[in-house]
Amino acid sequence: MQKLQFLKGVAVAAAGFVVAASAHAADLTGAGATFPYPIYSKWAEAYKSATGIGLNYQSIGSGGGIKQIKAKTVDFGASDKPLDQAELEKEGLMQFPAVIGGVVPVMNLDGVTPGQMKLTADIIAGIHLGKITKWNDAAIAALNPDLKLPALSITVVHRADGSGTTFLWTDYLSKANAEFKSVVGSGTAVKWPTGVGGKGNEGVAANVQRVKGAFGYVEYAYAKKNKITHAQLKNRDGEFVQPDDETFKAAASNGDWANTPGMAVILTNQPGKNSWPATGASFIIMHKTQPEALTGRAVLKFFDWAYKNGAAMATELDYVPMPPATVKLVHEAWKAQLKDPNGKAIW
Repeated sequence: MQKLQFLKGVAVAAAGFVVAASAHAADLTGAGATFPYPIYSKWAEAYKSATGIGLNYQSIGSGGGIKQIKAKTVDFGASDKPLDQAELEKEGLMQFPAVIGGVVPVMNLDGVTPGQMKLTADIIAGIHLGKITKWNDAAIAALNPDLKLPALSITVVHRADGSGTTFLWTDYLSKANAEFKSVVGSGTAVKWPTGVGGKGNEGVAANVQRVKGAFGYVEYAYAKKNKITHAQLKNRDGEFVQPDDETFKAAASNGDWANTPGMAVILTNQPGKNSWPATGASFIIMHKTQPEALTGRAVLKFFDWAYKNGAAMATELDYVPMPPATVKLVHEAWKAQLKDPNGKAIW
């Protein structure tokens, strides 16, 4: 009941959230990915109650978050597409994973309940490529013989902004379908052959809810809190799986955080019969040299608190908290890479 009440209570607002009684020097600022917005909001609310320190996080998309941290207009950026080592070094940045979640296909179809429809990467690629245009298409019908599928046009909804959710979705599809890889490819912003755009996970969720026959992709918490119908997916091992924290965890178990430069682990299309194929981590990005050591340390204290105290909240929303071994690696990265202007470690 508590979980459902919170899912109903999270406001869908692309402008972001502010958890603070008033603006003051201790308040933290961040911007970026909409993918982790529900859990960052929950953590921020609890952290404010525990410490009195507020967080202003602008849910503007991973592309916007990367731009803002590079411009030094926020204390941290957030992206679901990790930056590669070359870009991190060029910009003087470091990154670390905060939480793991999953992207799910969603649709607006009468008579279809959440998790009832089965879809494959080939069918989804066909929808995005404009080759499958009706819900009663033979390929969808053959996979779902028990569903009464209408002869309704599919309205594709995709992200209009630079998006880590789009990166995870297109990376999964590119790995699983050669034609999609060739025509669309993988990235935070791609040239979609068909469809209409929505800003943020919030915008895609709203458009899918509004249009009968719509099809899109959102982080799972957005599907749940907005009661949008999602589908099962066929994974790399040929199994149809439902999205939840257990199938996200199964995919995440393959992540080699210790040996991946910049901890830039990508978790799409992982092996394992229980793995959700569109799983990914959300990353926090900070400047290695922190001009205000107290502010940089305050950001780290927030995420350290979240690692230690936020696991249950993450699980309630079907995110996967980072495992202890990975958190230890993150702490080591903080000590080694984040310095004040005099070269002294801030953690």
